[in-house]
Amino acid sequence: MLSLIVFLPLAAAAVLAVVPSIGAAAARWAWVAVSVVELLLVGVLWAGYEDPGPNGLAFEEQVPWIPGVNSSYHVGVDGLSLPLLAMTAVVFLACAVHALRDADRPRVQAALFLFLQGVSLGVFVAADLILFFVFFDLSIVGMYFVIAGWGHGNAVRSALKFFLYTFLGSLALLLGFIGLYVAAAPHTFDIPELVAAAPLAGDPLTGGLVLAAILVGLAVKTPTVPFHTWLPPAHTDAPATGSAVLAGVLLKMGTYGFVRIAMPILPEAWRAWAWVIVAVGVVSVLYGAFVALAQTDLKRMIAYTSVNHMGYIVLALGAVGVLAEGAAQARSVAVTGAVVQMVSHGLITAALFLLAGVMQARAGTYDMGSYGGLAAPAPRYAALFAVGAFASLGLPGFSGFIAEFQIFAGSIAVAPVTAIALPGILVTAALFLRALQRVFTGPAAGHTPGFADLQGRELWSVGPLLALSLLIGVLPRVLLEVVEPASSALVSLVGR
Repeated sequence: MLSLIVFLPLAAAAVLAVVPSIGAAAARWAWVAVSVVELLLVGVLWAGYEDPGPNGLAFEEQVPWIPGVNSSYHVGVDGLSLPLLAMTAVVFLACAVHALRDADRPRVQAALFLFLQGVSLGVFVAADLILFFVFFDLSIVGMYFVIAGWGHGNAVRSALKFFLYTFLGSLALLLGFIGLYVAAAPHTFDIPELVAAAPLAGDPLTGGLVLAAILVGLAVKTPTVPFHTWLPPAHTDAPATGSAVLAGVLLKMGTYGFVRIAMPILPEAWRAWAWVIVAVGVVSVLYGAFVALAQTDLKRMIAYTSVNHMGYIVLALGAVGVLAEGAAQARSVAVTGAVVQMVSHGLITAALFLLAGVMQARAGTYDMGSYGGLAAPAPRYAALFAVGAFASLGLPGFSGFIAEFQIFAGSIAVAPVTAIALPGILVTAALFLRALQRVFTGPAAGHTPGFADLQGRELWSVGPLLALSLLIGVLPRVLLEVVEPASSALVSLVGR
């Protein structure tokens, strides 16, 4: 089943790429159809999922691949990866619906996004370091062509900056993976085997160096301060669907790598570096919020809020490594909050970037000063943007509140100093309220007269993303029942 989920979009992408006779409409609807099937398949997985236990994987498949280095095609899911698999399927379906009217090379666009969908899903099911790295690197290549080929502004330069930064990070990641392979006895790239072996236990120097390489590689993709500088231009110049996938899915590969690879395989090194990781998380939260507050470009503002929101995840995961007497439950709550934040940020920020793309499509600018009173001609647009803004700032009733509450409840219980990141929530609220006021209230100004309200495809792409955020906020047990057992298992590994 997992192989079908990964390779179906890759096969569809290959067909679209090599058959030039496929028409524009057929290509667009093929993208939607494949994305619908993917979501249904993930739904079947979710319905049949049972917790596999510590260091176990459900729906596991393993086939020898590169036997000389003990690397296999090994895939599976647990409570840390299944929610991200589902979120990925939802975000790509939303992008497929949003792009139904795109006229710029729709066949090639559909093929490229289906390729991105396949490799993104592959990252979240990979249980072998080489397989993880292959999918991880291919996602960089796919997003480079999305930004360069369908972006605007200085798209080629932004795409090149994105590629160079993230590819350099992936080289550091590969170096860390090789370090794990060399340290393991017997040598292996299999993630469950490495977790069970804890290959660098008792060697703090080598373990710290290997963890440093892995952390740098994943931090660039996340991105955290100071590795974030590629993110704002990439988002600003990317197409709306590209920004939605970049923020909603690709950024999660970094933080997912923390919980799947760095924390369980190198628990001693993670504990040794815990305060550094907490500090990076706190700085990312506050820096991202304050810099976002200073922006006049709406899309750039949303991009910096991603630095802020991903900082919450890093903060929580760092706190897990801070050992405290009797704090296992609090640390488990922090991990659960981090995973929920990955899902929540993916849904909400993807919706906000799709909404921001409407501005570019209608008026050719994201400058907030070029609008005013937009709620009058575009009430549906104003309503959905307001919902997205309140969801992003962590209003109770939405998934962001569930995630941030758990992150801070768990982190502060373990390391009270993490409370200094709380003002980030206040600043985020201020920047979104300011954006709503400048763009949607007051007299009509700038590009507002004649601004067309949301069309059906735009409503059906953004609406379900925000509805899912609301569903998680109101009925969080649907998600938490899957995540919590895996979080507890991860905490027991880090604390061993």
